[in-house]
Amino acid sequence: MAGLFIKLLCFVPLLFVSASANSFNFQDTRNTYSNQAAATTNQNGAQNGPYNGQWELVSQNSGVSAMHVILLPKVNKVLMYDSTIWRISKLPLPPQKMPCHMVDPVKKIQDCWCHSVLFNIDNSELEAIKLETDTWCSSGGLSIEGNLVSTGGYLGGATTVRYLDTCKNCDWREYPTALAEPRWYSTQVTLPDGGFIVVGGRDAFSYEYIPPEKQTNKKAIFLPFLRDTTDNLAGKFGKDKFFRIENNLYPFVYLVPDGNVFVFANNRSILLNPYTNKVIREYPILPGGSRNYPSSGMSVILPIKLSVERPDVIPFEVLVCGGAQWDSFFYAETKKAFMEALQDCGRLSLTTPNAVWEREFMPSPRVMGDMRILPTGDVVMINGAKSGTSAWNDAEDPNLVPVLYKPDAPAGKRFHELAAGTIPRMYHSSSVLLPDGKILVAGSNTNNGYIFNVKYPTDLRVEKFSPQYMDPALANLRQEIMVDTSDKLLGYGKNFSVKVRSKEPGLNKTDDLKVTMYAPAFTTHGFSMNQRLIVLGVADVVNNVWPGVHNIITLAPPSGKVAPPGYYLLFVSYKGVPSVGIWVQINRSNLRHSMASMFIKAICILPLLLVSTIVDPGGGGYKGKWELVSQNSGVSAMHAILLPKKMRRKKSTQTTIYKRKGNRFES
Repeated sequence: MAGLFIKLLCFVPLLFVSASANSFNFQDTRNTYSNQAAATTNQNGAQNGPYNGQWELVSQNSGVSAMHVILLPKVNKVLMYDSTIWRISKLPLPPQKMPCHMVDPVKKIQDCWCHSVLFNIDNSELEAIKLETDTWCSSGGLSIEGNLVSTGGYLGGATTVRYLDTCKNCDWREYPTALAEPRWYSTQVTLPDGGFIVVGGRDAFSYEYIPPEKQTNKKAIFLPFLRDTTDNLAGKFGKDKFFRIENNLYPFVYLVPDGNVFVFANNRSILLNPYTNKVIREYPILPGGSRNYPSSGMSVILPIKLSVERPDVIPFEVLVCGGAQWDSFFYAETKKAFMEALQDCGRLSLTTPNAVWEREFMPSPRVMGDMRILPTGDVVMINGAKSGTSAWNDAEDPNLVPVLYKPDAPAGKRFHELAAGTIPRMYHSSSVLLPDGKILVAGSNTNNGYIFNVKYPTDLRVEKFSPQYMDPALANLRQEIMVDTSDKLLGYGKNFSVKVRSKEPGLNKTDDLKVTMYAPAFTTHGFSMNQRLIVLGVADVVNNVWPGVHNIITLAPPSGKVAPPGYYLLFVSYKGVPSVGIWVQINRSNLRHSMASMFIKAICILPLLLVSTIVDPGGGGYKGKWELVSQNSGVSAMHAILLPKKMRRKKSTQTTIYKRKGNRFES
């Protein structure tokens, strides 16, 4: 009876008040896990050996080619969009999005097709979003509020800044003259205050801060490094005196924990202070070939590991893999001769004095691939080809085999091949980490338009790939974050609480227990802008605060230099198996808990303190204790609520105080 009473006191109020969380736009992303393996589309559907992942086809039609993708918080859907230049897709504009976009008023050319969609990750439904400026090969990132800020593109879209709020039935707000220079194939990076800079682009050897909405930049900041890393092939090529190769578009740009910015282009890299516009440090050349578009290698920041004991020590490593020989694009573009892609990786510790690249080799060559950081801190390399480069029909030999990279394993034992897919994911393919730990895979369009009767057609199919930790045999290790009773508004450098429902009798912070924050990436052309995983310091674990429920006390990142303000997916990984992620937001100020959060916690915790002791420190089988504290509550306690302290102290002339006299109360 004691246990039943406590449960009623704690969980019945949650049914009434949990809706208050909606006012903060946090979404419960928990899914129901099945003990059955996911349906597969390849020969790995039935595995007799170690579980190497599963592929699942979830949609035949994404509506638009998924050239650009990002998982949006609050709505918990994947935004996909391509380009308006072709004036075609596989999803007509619905009536509520009319009228059509007038492309040429003189010639009366209209565009009545949808070019951006929200993809529902639970049921694959599409929601059309009207887009007018050309986003071909653009860039983007999330604001502090979780809304998308998109920059650049092609022709009239090249100097555009766009905004898409994460709300129902929202459409783009577009400002075609916001940027000082055209940004085609540029990179957008989030700064410690939540603002952005956009770096590089074709013929744009500069960077600029993204201005506030409705404002316009007058001038960009020249960065000679971008000019110096451009490759061109000398000779006579028709009217041109050289062949443009470039190899420095979509540079790899990362915010470093000291507030500076790491910029990698072609095979060189620097540390840039974006506020003083000074190059602080130049790193050694990464040998082997070129790594940026059109040579299109892959890159990530390795997980940023924080510590409660040493919060001042923040290691920072960059991984760069694959790509192509510096002149590979010339042969692919002019002769349709496809040179083998690069097979090596370079790993650089930015916090090490006199750092040098540590080189290692993937199981197979890869160009145009994606790198996806997993909630566990491992990295998956997926999509792409084994020869050629980016651009229309400039690659061959699809690389169908994902590779798992384990950064903490000894050198020589970090790479593991996973289950092969069957759909070629070539130029303009993409991927997204989902809250349940699966990877959504979409896109692939090597054609100048929507073309379906060629060797590598425009592909609109959408798949989900389940990494190794989705093995049904590991289901008992998967923790379930209790969304309603865990903190979701975080303040820098402050402890916060993550409560998990567990099948383990207890958790130990030294027993491969991780709490991680993942920044949703804007992915296009093989690079995931602003992707980072932060492994948080665990201060304490209080086991069995409720039967089968453990409380993990975690330390939030110290500043926006480590974790820019905004929305993150928070995971709890135990023995290599992650929970389903929940959305949390960290902001510039030290945030106090919301009244709703305090109310829920008080309702749950107070009965535990007054009525029963759940934890038995002595291990002697203590079952709890009842204490009678009053013979008369005055009224039947059909309805009850714990008032905050300030409200309990409040008095007025209309308040009557009753005092007990024997078995009666008198005023």
